[in-house]
Amino acid sequence: MSGRESRQNVAGWLFVAPVVIVLGLFVLAPILMAFWVSLTDWNGQGSPFKGDVPFVGVDNYTRLFTEEGLARQDFMTSVRNNIYFVAIVVPAQTVLALGLALIVNARLLRGRTFFRAAFFFPSVTSSVAVSVVFLFVFANSGTVNGLLNLFGIDGPQWFADSRGVLHLLLGSVGLVDPEAPPDLLTGGGPFGLSWWEWLSGPSVAMMTIIALIVWTTSGTFMIMFLAALQDIPVTLEEAAMLDGAGRRQVFRHVTLPLLKPALFLVLTLGIISTWHVFDQVYVMSQGNPAKTTLTPAFLSYQTAFRSFEYGSGTAISFVLFAIIMVLTLIQRWVMRERNGRRLRHG
Repeated sequence: MSGRESRQNVAGWLFVAPVVIVLGLFVLAPILMAFWVSLTDWNGQGSPFKGDVPFVGVDNYTRLFTEEGLARQDFMTSVRNNIYFVAIVVPAQTVLALGLALIVNARLLRGRTFFRAAFFFPSVTSSVAVSVVFLFVFANSGTVNGLLNLFGIDGPQWFADSRGVLHLLLGSVGLVDPEAPPDLLTGGGPFGLSWWEWLSGPSVAMMTIIALIVWTTSGTFMIMFLAALQDIPVTLEEAAMLDGAGRRQVFRHVTLPLLKPALFLVLTLGIISTWHVFDQVYVMSQGNPAKTTLTPAFLSYQTAFRSFEYGSGTAISFVLFAIIMVLTLIQRWVMRERNGRRLRHG
């Protein structure tokens, strides 16, 4: 390496040194400290780095998966709730955001600036404020139940109803009795929950939080889709229509493939945000009723800051981080594999 290259390397490190120091002090160091806490039985008193703090190793982690007890039951209940939450919110907000982007991107639409601002406004509103508004909207005598009463429907007590929507749907068609489930499903299931509990679906209370999240996040993802739509050359769509393609064919074979990078970004951000949902649960339900709105993020907070089991609470947060990383890598691999297949077939 020449002296000039060496001086350039030193200059480069000097320029990035402030950022590296800041990230190390405020990001990397806290992560390492939190990981150490997850290996201890620290109760929040004093410093977790003193010698008198009990070191338990991976016990806080194994308790979540292998040891029977309340810790595993609560954690698996929160995972079940979050699985249904992700399975509904991510597709719903993605489809809604894409639909809104297509609407406001239409050249014949008047007042496009107004509609963009109107659709995006919920995304920049305080999540706590919106959650409080939804508490009034879905109250027993709120707007939603008032509208349902106009059609002769007696609305449920939204935030006090712990029944799973899948149980209710199966019961409404007479396949099962929610009050007397089949013995085959009430037996032992994975990780301490019965199959009947795993297959409950999101509770009625969780559906209100799902509606809130979809409404408040679709505007942000609409902006991402809108930016991608405006980057698509109009000549491509016009050429496809001149060749005889209809609007649906143009969208399927021209527009949608070009939106794939934006779609990947929206799905990735959606999965990450839905797996660490906290604000809305904290304000609207506190994990109730019957723990059907409990999520891993809220359980981590509850375990650490209310039960003063900081080691267990931190372990939950690291398991949640691992779940998010694995799901993101799987999604990236799936989309890359599909791209590769299309290129090879092309």
